[in-house]
Amino acid sequence: MKRKPKRKKSIFLRIFILGVCAYFLVTLGGLLGKLNESKAKLQELKLEYEQKENTIAELKALLNAEDDSKIIEKAARERLGYIYSNEQVFIDISGS
Repeated sequence: MKRKPKRKKSIFLRIFILGVCAYFLVTLGGLLGKLNESKAKLQELKLEYEQKENTIAELKALLNAEDDSKIIEKAARERLGYIYSNEQVFIDISGS
């Protein structure tokens, strides 16, 4: 029985295939990094959305209230900085 002679595989083909694989791995790593950044940004946006929805719900509750004194009180506290005479105000200067 005759054995088939082994084909001599080209070293250039092997280097080319290795280079293409390396390129794919580097590209995949970059895409995974972008995916993780996008997921983090999505979580931040979801949190911001929930906070804004809570604010909207609070404002709707104020508008639907029978008494306008709560709206006036909130505006005086937030915009003008008014407080009751028996209250103490603590200001956080730590910046956090």
